[in-house]
Amino acid sequence: MATKACLIVSLWISCLLATSHATTFSSLQRTIVLTASPQAGQVLKAGEDNITLTWSLNTTFPSGTDSTYKDVTVELCYAPISQKDRGWRKTVDELAKDKTCQHNIVKKPYTSSNITFTWTVRKDVPGATYFVRAYALDSAGKKVAFGQTTDAHKTTNLFEVEAVTGRHVSLDIASVCFSAFSIFSLFGFFFMDKRKGKSSK
Repeated sequence: MATKACLIVSLWISCLLATSHATTFSSLQRTIVLTASPQAGQVLKAGEDNITLTWSLNTTFPSGTDSTYKDVTVELCYAPISQKDRGWRKTVDELAKDKTCQHNIVKKPYTSSNITFTWTVRKDVPGATYFVRAYALDSAGKKVAFGQTTDAHKTTNLFEVEAVTGRHVSLDIASVCFSAFSIFSLFGFFFMDKRKGKSSK
């Protein structure tokens, strides 16, 4: 019984520690200015079109806010069309549970000066509506600040990616096989009918 009680207490303490160390989106400062080349509503083709990104320190914040920044990661973030004009549907506050940004673009050492990077949209990026977000990381790899190309509710400056998935290839192969089977079947029936006609004579 005592062992069970100790186990429950240790699990409870570990949960509290995990929660206390979890990074929340609301705790981050928006100290990074981030711009991207796609215009609002523009449609990009996966595997072909490029996104040009520029980021720098937001100098309107007090000086020294970037003293702990060591790296910057830039990510392509999913913005469901159902979130447009629905302010109550926001990013999950705990970053470990937020599934918004699933496509890494680049990771670079941090510098307060302007950094420009051009990224070709990968072929495996699914067709959807997107924006771009950058995170500043400290020496421990913890996210401490951010910047993004849209507002808090993901309603502005959104662009689309048009993608072709592998499922289309399998459908094309199936349709070709079915067409070939149909043609061979027609020829087969034609020759069989012709042979029957000759034998009846």
